[in-house]
Amino acid sequence: MPAVGAAHGRRRLVALALAVVLLGVAWFLNGVFQPFAGDGKGEGTVAVEIPKGADVGEIGDLLAARQVVDSARVFGWRAGWSGKSDDFKAGRYKLAEGMSYGSVIDQLAEGPNAGVTSVTVIEGRSRAEISAQVAEIGLEGDYMAASKQSDSLNPRRYGAPKGTGSLEGFLFPATYELTDDPSAEALVDQQLAAFKNNLDDVEMRYARDKNLTIFDVVTIASLIEREVSVPRERKLVAAVIYNRLKQGIPLGIDATTRFETGNWTEPLTNAVLQKDTPYNTRTNTGLPPGPIGNPGLASLKAAARPAGAGYLYYVANPCKPGTHSFSTTQAEFEQDVARYNRAREAAGGKQPSGC
Repeated sequence: MPAVGAAHGRRRLVALALAVVLLGVAWFLNGVFQPFAGDGKGEGTVAVEIPKGADVGEIGDLLAARQVVDSARVFGWRAGWSGKSDDFKAGRYKLAEGMSYGSVIDQLAEGPNAGVTSVTVIEGRSRAEISAQVAEIGLEGDYMAASKQSDSLNPRRYGAPKGTGSLEGFLFPATYELTDDPSAEALVDQQLAAFKNNLDDVEMRYARDKNLTIFDVVTIASLIEREVSVPRERKLVAAVIYNRLKQGIPLGIDATTRFETGNWTEPLTNAVLQKDTPYNTRTNTGLPPGPIGNPGLASLKAAARPAGAGYLYYVANPCKPGTHSFSTTQAEFEQDVARYNRAREAAGGKQPSGC
């Protein structure tokens, strides 16, 4: 009886060991071949440059570091078994986080798929807003860091005060095609070059006669971008800004506070609007410390040569949404404000859509 019990115990141990081995094999095969990985396409966008001459191990390390695959070692095994590793091609790829090994291998064998990356920067957007756009597109690098300073453009040469902390205002808005190097730094380089080229089309004589620097004009243009929806009003808003600067009247443009607080969408509280901060143009006279966004050519031209009008005030025109009512006196302005408030009240507290 003891011999029979011992044999039975050995069979149980063998069976248990076999089960452990089978589980290990199943775990290994699942990790390598990923039968439950769905379509294997992963999430998001990851730009990856496969260098010329890189071997499978180096490619695996690069992909794992960018979180495209879970394991560089497993990727190497899978690539070797696939028979496609000799077909891997150098170049720039658009991949994703958490892709299956099979999907990555197929793409590397097919060849680079990044092509041309098109980036459209809208007039007036701030560095932070452009940075969010760049991150969503999946460009390599940190746009905020890349747009902090550059050897190709020094804001102080355009009249910026010492201590100006970024290239805000000089990141020209346009559509850019990034080919060889679709990175945040490459985008910034193109934007700065475009700013220089477009600045040549801006006549600065009038602004200089008013003791304004190019940096001041860029700052005014950034304000115009946030205030104007209708192109023909650019020079009128510029006139209001010039007139207020001349008379020492606070500009009262709340977009400067929105820039400072990073709040472009939610209502500004009275406490925020009354807080004495550098960018609060309700509590301070003169221009804010610098641009609150990156203006286009039309706004730069308007900021350099405003309309010859004596306006000091403007408020949204409820009868023509998107436009403003301009006035020269406080009394006229108050009448325009009262008209707007009546229309807003009639619209149930919402933006009026017409009279």
